[in-house]
Amino acid sequence: MTERVTLTIDNDIATVTLNRADKHNAIDMAMFHAIDNVINKLKKNNKIRAVIVHGDGENFCTGLDVKSVLKSQSNGAKLLFKWLPGQSNLAQRVSTGWREIPCPVIMALHGKVWGGGLQIAQGGDFRIAQPDTELSILEAKWGLIPDMGGALSIKEQLQTDKAKYLAMTGKSVLAQEALDIGLITEVNEDPMARALQMVEEIKVLSPDSVAGVKKLYNHISWRSQAYALAKESWYQIRILMGKNQKIKTYNQINSDKTPRSFKQRLKW
Repeated sequence: MTERVTLTIDNDIATVTLNRADKHNAIDMAMFHAIDNVINKLKKNNKIRAVIVHGDGENFCTGLDVKSVLKSQSNGAKLLFKWLPGQSNLAQRVSTGWREIPCPVIMALHGKVWGGGLQIAQGGDFRIAQPDTELSILEAKWGLIPDMGGALSIKEQLQTDKAKYLAMTGKSVLAQEALDIGLITEVNEDPMARALQMVEEIKVLSPDSVAGVKKLYNHISWRSQAYALAKESWYQIRILMGKNQKIKTYNQINSDKTPRSFKQRLKW
């Protein structure tokens, strides 16, 4: 069995590769566990500044490997079990887990991004797709609803009627239409190169403010106005008490001098 997911870290940038090209990166049980394990490693790493996720081969991910997963009756229970209703189960963590990594996660998409593959992609902060990328909430084709945590970001990015239509029909859309309705962030001929360019733009900023923005924006869309305002103030206080905000201020004021290096990110 090949290693389902590979992780490399270079210059504080983590690259995660879905590594099952012979099966179009379809998700079997081994890949569910591999993605979950990689996410857990990245959540604990306060030094990384960004994560880029892409798929090896012709497609980013064509969704669930149904035949493989259904070989064992126990697999369904393993994927869906959770201690509390509001927690993510294993099936959901391959999407929701990216949201918990306190730095930008950029999904570089190509080929087919179907079903569970799209839900993995929806867990990222940004989605950059090649023009011929094909995206689909494919679960309707199997008489199912999307249940891998992608609803969190779908709610944030798409109008409700657009989301319902895609989920009810299982319709595939190409990258430009996906961009028009808010399903992806950008269309680019070279998603990996564009992802690296975005990382360079972000790396000059304080890792604490970047992490704070991610945490704040991911949470407030599901909560009340009072909750949003309280979190906004609390996160700002935490950032002001840290060293990186002062370093960023110094670098901004003294642009003619060698910039100071940021310290390790706050634990969020």
